[in-house]
Amino acid sequence: MTALPPAFADWFARNGWDPHPHQLALLAAREDTLLIAPTGGGKTLAGFLPSLVDLHQTGRKGLHTLYVSPLKALTADVARNLARPIEGIGLAVRVGDRTGDTPAGVRQRQRADPPEILLTTPESLALMLSWPEAPKLFAGLRRVVLDELHALADSKRGDQLMLGLARLRGLAPGLIATGLSATVEDPQALARFMGAAQVIEADPGPTPDIALLPTRTPPPWAGGGGRYAVQDVLDAVAEARTTIIFLNTRAQAELFFQALWLANDRGLPIGLHHGALAREARQRVEAAMAAGALRAVVATGSLDLGIDWGDVDLVIQVGAPRNIKRLVQRIGRANHRYNAPSRARIVAANRFEVIECVAALEAARAGELDGEPRGPGPLDVLIQHILLTACAGPFEADALYAEVRTAGPYAGLARADFDACLDFAATGGYALRAYDRWQRLMLRDGRWQLRDPRAARNLRMNIGTIVEAEKLKVRRRGRGGAALGEVEESFAATLAPGDTFLLGGQVLRYDRIRDLVMEVTPQPGREPKIAVFSGLKFATSTELSARMLAIIADPARHRELPGDIRAWLDLQARVSALPRPGTLVCETFPRNDRWHLVIYGFAGRN
Repeated sequence: MTALPPAFADWFARNGWDPHPHQLALLAAREDTLLIAPTGGGKTLAGFLPSLVDLHQTGRKGLHTLYVSPLKALTADVARNLARPIEGIGLAVRVGDRTGDTPAGVRQRQRADPPEILLTTPESLALMLSWPEAPKLFAGLRRVVLDELHALADSKRGDQLMLGLARLRGLAPGLIATGLSATVEDPQALARFMGAAQVIEADPGPTPDIALLPTRTPPPWAGGGGRYAVQDVLDAVAEARTTIIFLNTRAQAELFFQALWLANDRGLPIGLHHGALAREARQRVEAAMAAGALRAVVATGSLDLGIDWGDVDLVIQVGAPRNIKRLVQRIGRANHRYNAPSRARIVAANRFEVIECVAALEAARAGELDGEPRGPGPLDVLIQHILLTACAGPFEADALYAEVRTAGPYAGLARADFDACLDFAATGGYALRAYDRWQRLMLRDGRWQLRDPRAARNLRMNIGTIVEAEKLKVRRRGRGGAALGEVEESFAATLAPGDTFLLGGQVLRYDRIRDLVMEVTPQPGREPKIAVFSGLKFATSTELSARMLAIIADPARHRELPGDIRAWLDLQARVSALPRPGTLVCETFPRNDRWHLVIYGFAGRN
């Protein structure tokens, strides 16, 4: 293994650390590598060590390393954590971020004078690759770090990122890509997704301490908010140093935060973080957590991945996790240290969820993760990539096809399928070729290019694979009113002036919509309507559903469940029937002058 240079070895020693074997192994790697390591195992520092050492030894200026993460909050956290070794070792290295939260002036300066390390997201990378100056910007790129790769690989964002990586390889021959991932069910499949990377697996560390949170009252028969356990959660927060409280949706997070706030007689400082809040509000919470000024933060998936707050010693998951990997990921946010077990407690929102939580805990303790084999790269993502490539300048079809084949998800792409995608991008295909607006590419001198260069702006504005509902910005009424966040347009349409709703823990009165901005006035003390956030629809995985069914169908296993849940299942067995593998239980019954049909399916909610 490669030894650390003296300046780096001294910095480790001053902090009382020894480099982990997987960090030294990554430093020695001279080819694309996928590092599988548990949360708190120093993955991110491992990913950056080769870059910092190379910059220290060569003194190179200009863009050297590109870091890509799935979350904007993660780039901000990585920037804070990178400052520690850079300042401690005395490196002359600039770090910048380029996401949707980066001010326009900063983004413009980066195009002319990029930092040595640039932190970004898949969508911002796709945008940068569409610039005409992309070949010049990325020509000197030496390393790409792909953080939390397992989270990206589960969606089209990962396919988009791999096409971007293939483009970067063409612009900067010889660059080395490093993937960083928590424990996954199939490391070799993830390595193939990167395009045939070697795999380094770190020691998994100590077994996490996870259990159901004891509550004063049993969970209700129905409901998804978990608010019956607010006082129990506050007690757990009071006993811990710092806690992250995860909920599955933004609306649930708003409701639970409000319930905590009303019951918080001890005045514990608690923050709220989710993707619909204004950038300034999110950044204030992130900075307060990093500074140790909060005892807890209520969050959604916006803080799922990679955030390194060392003082967090407890994670509470409110509501069933729906997915074993998601539970394991969130557990890892607690005790973000390699030699300390993560501590997590789960609050089931209702009695049915208790069974799902027990099944998820069982799977997590056994180290069994859920996941499905990935299919080939989707063609709609490829079509978008072809159009963005044309935004950067003319291209040859043969060269682009060869380049796309180097991306893991598209390694088996047939030339006929590529040509069909190119034809669709150029003409709109057989269905749309009669419409002039879909005539977007033209062939000239053997190279494809935009028919109208003015189309590049529209194409860049529609970059990405994340499908979201239309949203309206929410601002406090008055000249220069503060930005508070955003709500779904469909929710805004249900409000009349004077109606109240909840956003960022505040009760707000809707006043009017002006210039596509919803203007509001704080209205404390009112009973709010609830902001309806579309967000991500979590679905119970097939593996977790099968585990739940195994518990329900086996009366002997009911002893593993709390007494109130056992009694609830006994009642179901007496009045109706318990589901069994290979069966679908259907019930009909009258209520409120209507007949109802309930179907219990355990095939995974998707």
